[in-house]
Amino acid sequence: MARDAQNDRSGGKRKTSRRKRQKRKIILLVTAVLLVLIMIPVAFSWSKYDKMGKIVIKDKDVKINQLEPDTKKALEGYESLALFGLDNRSTGNFESGNSDTIIVVSINKETGEIKMASVYRDTYLDIDEDKFRKANAAYANGGPKKAIEMLNKNLDLDITDYVSVDFSALVDAVDLLGGVDLDELSQEEAKWLNAYVNDTVKNIGYEEYVPEVSAGQNVHLNGVQATAYARIRYVGLDYGRTERQRTIITKMFEKAKSCDLMTLNSLMDKLLPQISTSLSPTELLSLAGNAAKYHMGENTGFPFEKESHDVGSMGDMVIPLDLEENVVKLHQFLYANETYTPSQTVKDLSETIHNNTGY
Repeated sequence: MARDAQNDRSGGKRKTSRRKRQKRKIILLVTAVLLVLIMIPVAFSWSKYDKMGKIVIKDKDVKINQLEPDTKKALEGYESLALFGLDNRSTGNFESGNSDTIIVVSINKETGEIKMASVYRDTYLDIDEDKFRKANAAYANGGPKKAIEMLNKNLDLDITDYVSVDFSALVDAVDLLGGVDLDELSQEEAKWLNAYVNDTVKNIGYEEYVPEVSAGQNVHLNGVQATAYARIRYVGLDYGRTERQRTIITKMFEKAKSCDLMTLNSLMDKLLPQISTSLSPTELLSLAGNAAKYHMGENTGFPFEKESHDVGSMGDMVIPLDLEENVVKLHQFLYANETYTPSQTVKDLSETIHNNTGY
């Protein structure tokens, strides 16, 4: 009987331990699915994985600049992924469309710290072979592979994987999490948030009543309100908009960590059909290996030094001042690389941008 009791106790411990591990891994997947961290999944069932959209991108086919040995070594200490938020307004269309949200995510393999850098969608960059356009046009020009290569070429990165999310994914995620709380909402932000609600409701077919939001501190937002908040461009232009996106992502990450297993499973069932990734099940599970260490670090926008100005017939652009110096700062921020030296490709692109724009 003593052995049976001991077995029961050890079996109970194993079950509890399995539940904890499963919950921790699901939190990470949901966080990625949620728009949060694109990448950190879980011991989920293959049937759940099959619900996601998948575009196979072979690592060897992704173009990467000729990087300096020290740069390669620094990048090896991190997992880097690209998160794209598409403005297609239709579920399941992941192969084209402008990526109005572009976020580079770095995960420190040793510490588990996660950093995010939004690339402003109107940034004047080379989206193909000497084709300078707004950065968000790269996805429309060739899907996620072309968008990844745009980031690699202009920013000296070695990204080979992505996660893309549908327009309505954020709404569903926030609602299933029970909403998020902003530390503070300004009068101007509240005005535009409420204005954006109607358009958001219309585009996703949301049928529930959405009350107006008032400015103040500790403001609670539901899914539609949070999405409207993340879309505001008239307070701080796109710079403020991307900061608000990263705020919502961080709040969702914090909320997901405290969710129970049932809620997290519901989140996955609802959200997986609204995301697409190039990550294989093996890659997803390998990312979960350091799950207990993952935590949110700082976030920023790129380029750091910039000028907004019309460029020919393409209209208003965000122009890096200059690209080379901005990329140096990006590597310092995302990869703690204080000795990074830009590749010849980045140097050439920086000079071309200057010649094309005068900045």
